[in-house]
Amino acid sequence: MAVAEMQLYAKVSNKHRSRSTSVLLESLLAKGFPAHIAQKALAATGQKTVEDAAKWLHSHCNDPSLDDPIPQEYALYLCPTGCLHNYLLDFWKESKRQCGKNRAHEIFPHITLCDFFTCEDQKVELLYDTLKRVGESFSQRFPPSISLSLHSSTSYLGFFIDDRHANILKEFALAFSSEASAVAAQMLRHGTENISYCHVKPCLKQLHLTLSHKFYPHHQKTLEQLAKCINPGETCQWVAALYSRDMRFVHYQTLKALFQYKPQNIDELMINAGDFIYVDPTQQSDVSEGWVIGISHRTGCRGFLPENYTERANESDTWVKHREYVFVTASRLFTQTENEPNVKTNGEVQSPSMSRSVSKVLSFQNATLRRGVLVMRHGERVDQVFGKSWLQQCLTADGKYYRADLNFPSTLPKRKDSMKHFEYDPPLSCCGIFQSRLIGEALLDQEVTVSYVYSSPALRCIQTAQHLLQGLKLDQKVKIRVEPGLFEWTKWEASRVLPNFMTVTELVEASYKIDTSYRGNFPLSSLVPSESYEEYVSRSSAVIKQIITACPSKGVILIVGHGSSLTSFTRPLIGLPTRDSRDFAQVVRKIPSLGMCFCEELKEENKWQMVNPPVKTLTHGANAAFNWRNGIVED
Repeated sequence: MAVAEMQLYAKVSNKHRSRSTSVLLESLLAKGFPAHIAQKALAATGQKTVEDAAKWLHSHCNDPSLDDPIPQEYALYLCPTGCLHNYLLDFWKESKRQCGKNRAHEIFPHITLCDFFTCEDQKVELLYDTLKRVGESFSQRFPPSISLSLHSSTSYLGFFIDDRHANILKEFALAFSSEASAVAAQMLRHGTENISYCHVKPCLKQLHLTLSHKFYPHHQKTLEQLAKCINPGETCQWVAALYSRDMRFVHYQTLKALFQYKPQNIDELMINAGDFIYVDPTQQSDVSEGWVIGISHRTGCRGFLPENYTERANESDTWVKHREYVFVTASRLFTQTENEPNVKTNGEVQSPSMSRSVSKVLSFQNATLRRGVLVMRHGERVDQVFGKSWLQQCLTADGKYYRADLNFPSTLPKRKDSMKHFEYDPPLSCCGIFQSRLIGEALLDQEVTVSYVYSSPALRCIQTAQHLLQGLKLDQKVKIRVEPGLFEWTKWEASRVLPNFMTVTELVEASYKIDTSYRGNFPLSSLVPSESYEEYVSRSSAVIKQIITACPSKGVILIVGHGSSLTSFTRPLIGLPTRDSRDFAQVVRKIPSLGMCFCEELKEENKWQMVNPPVKTLTHGANAAFNWRNGIVED
């Protein structure tokens, strides 16, 4: 153990253990686990059952931090249950769908009574006793209903607690804080160092229940309309609950594994579907593209994992619920989480009678169809799989194309100039064609009405648009408008010159459904090689405005472009400032094939807002080239 860790352990270790060891701890000690590790497992699982703690210990058998003496952090929240809670969850869901995720979505609905504080693992039971004792002393004074008033600003939306009721809650928090701090005093009396590891700080400022926080200002009015569908006077039982989190990962991002991943190398992380992964954003700069390095919440192990196997999770998804006190008119016994039928461990509530849904009040499907813009990156391109020299791999000695791998396209479209121009204007791979048609079919299932289709002049984008329309069964009705202004930032072209794109005539002869009457806003001659970032941003802003002006009717405008298109076309549309060029590059490199985003028009407010796309994204793993001889008939 390092010197710093030994010093820290000396500060937080209780030299005089409690004489009244819990039954759970005794059971784990009987199984041969050391006391400090058994207590760590109990604290990490909420001291519920021996089975839970033993399972945690088994999962963490290779955890390098298993002997780490740093304790959990605890917070005391007042959480609503019943009909009010259901209204709040409906608001959470609908606000996320209409306006995207904001800071409030990271945690379940609650009123903070005491901020996070540390408590040694062996002293946690004293916190439980404190909550029960203080809860019982306030049970008769607790208001039968809490008065909530809506408050809104450009970055915050929530309910403020009426002063009369807030004063009672503050007294409750202060009483819990004072008695819990007695745990620290007990530590000092037993001779530990003069450092309080159970100093509880009550919230004595304006008490509130946050609905939305740190959202884009142009979403304020929509969020206010959704919030007005919440009846703050609905039936509600309030629960004071203790939650804990791992203090080492407070400033990390939390990811959730979508699929199982089995390591191919010793430095990779084994993950199961549903696992949570802690990722430090400051440690990702040197990681290979498409990978992240993280620590498994389930096992405590660290390693690399593919980023597209994960999605962003909420901050509170890894928190542990310990004990709670339910405030009712008639005092109830202090109960453990698993014995409370109406409350889940993640802070959500199951109620036998569900309230009417806010999403039904403000449905995504409006009586009249709104105008929308769906911006999408092209499908998998052939050089993405086979590298820049892909063309050399599938040309015969006399320069004819042949299919060297099943993921090469079956044929290449004919063009009058040299076939070598495909090297800088590559087609889709066979998987890219399948991906595009699959997305089109998904849009058809969701009854998405595509009225216009615009495409970058790059062949991969035109092919993506074509197969999307086939999946939508619109390839005979809607034609593709080739818009040179949709091409990506020309500075990123490896050849330092613009690709020699296929002409409209060549595309039509190759059976692509092209709108031959369309004249682009930016002719090819206006595109300049190695343009500056400012020039690219200006071009993107101008072309999206011209497309919107040219498409006045309702329905979806589909734009098939590049990874850069998702941010460069949507941000000016919804009124957001331009990203810094370095941030822009970091965002774009993470956008996968057929990544998409969706904006819809709020015509009555003369603005656009970003909402969830109508279909899910398409995630898939790599499939390496395989030679049956290797390892089967040859050593």
